[in-house]
Amino acid sequence: MMDVGSGPAAPETKAYGREADGLMEAFEAFRDANDRRLAEIEAKMSADVVTVEKVERINRALTEQKAALDRMALDLRRPHGGTGRETPKDDRGQAFDAYVRKGDAARLETKEDKLSAGTDTEGGYLVPEETERRIDSLLAEVSPIRRIAAVRQIAGQSFRLPVSRNGFASGWTAEAGARAQTDTADLSLVEFPAMELYAMPAATQSLLDDALIDVEQWVAEEVQHAFAAQEGAAFVAGDGVNKPKGFLSYTKVAEAAWSWGNIGFVLSGAAGAFAASDPADALIDLAYAPRQAYRQNASWVMNRATEAAVRKLKDGEGNYVWQPGAAAGQAATLLGYPVVEAEDMPDIAANAFAIAFGDFRRGYLIADRQGIRVLRDPYSNKPYVMFYTTKRVGGGVMNFEAIKLMKFAGA
Repeated sequence: MMDVGSGPAAPETKAYGREADGLMEAFEAFRDANDRRLAEIEAKMSADVVTVEKVERINRALTEQKAALDRMALDLRRPHGGTGRETPKDDRGQAFDAYVRKGDAARLETKEDKLSAGTDTEGGYLVPEETERRIDSLLAEVSPIRRIAAVRQIAGQSFRLPVSRNGFASGWTAEAGARAQTDTADLSLVEFPAMELYAMPAATQSLLDDALIDVEQWVAEEVQHAFAAQEGAAFVAGDGVNKPKGFLSYTKVAEAAWSWGNIGFVLSGAAGAFAASDPADALIDLAYAPRQAYRQNASWVMNRATEAAVRKLKDGEGNYVWQPGAAAGQAATLLGYPVVEAEDMPDIAANAFAIAFGDFRRGYLIADRQGIRVLRDPYSNKPYVMFYTTKRVGGGVMNFEAIKLMKFAGA
């Protein structure tokens, strides 16, 4: 259950509860309409046009309502202000505040604790640690793959990780028994270079002069939208050139021919669609493609259009395989595993890899280089003050066993 606290957020919590109840009611209406559509297909080999239109209309409304509910949940997780007072800042925070508001970099350039990343011409100044944590926290909330992947903080230009392809050998022995030498693990070294990600929010000087504005929070919230959009695209389908490499950019092979370094896939059963007969079987095949060790904490990844299509499917016993979250703040589930919506995933189409499944925390790694820089620019776009903000991020698949895909094809 989501812990939303009390105080200013209480009315929003009640509104969220009403929306959640409305979602459950909408899903009941959708199930009734879709059951009628399926019964008509079974009886007459085709569904009535009016029934089909009703199902699609309710399904679209259900998708929109779920999106609104997700936005409300995100807002409830964010800290609420309303006091009109900023949290007292330490010396580092006060120096950064003076730089953002007035361009006063003197205190940043003389700090003994190396707050400075150099002069403006060398790339700007490091934000205080509190601001960096705030940006990273917001990114974790809005970036779908970042929420489920492994995240490592690095200090250098890249992150190297030795990965065992076959696991480390082990055995049983008595307390004083001999220990036979075990086989050497087959190790593979994967490397994730950190690439530069940037955003450039703008503000008027009057906004910056407003003492009630928490400029650190403003910077964090402004850049997280741009960062999240770029990260989302890169973690899914980035080509690895000046950006992270997305899990869809690796070589993909049929699961029966899988080998290390490739991403295995199963077929949906039809070109650009699920199979006409027992369509949910392909989802079950995908759910059992990873080994049991990677299913325990697995998630589905797909966009909303694909989720809307999956919502219509039933298993062999007539149960809907997609279910809305059972409690406030819980994700929808598919075959009992949470569904993560990533709009950068492709739509269902011929030969598209529109669904991913697996343990992304063990399969995909995000490498964040410590330090976010801000360069204040009051000259390029007067009367606005631009803030060129950069961070370095790398990413890629670290365990090729943990992530599997569905290819929408018959063969």
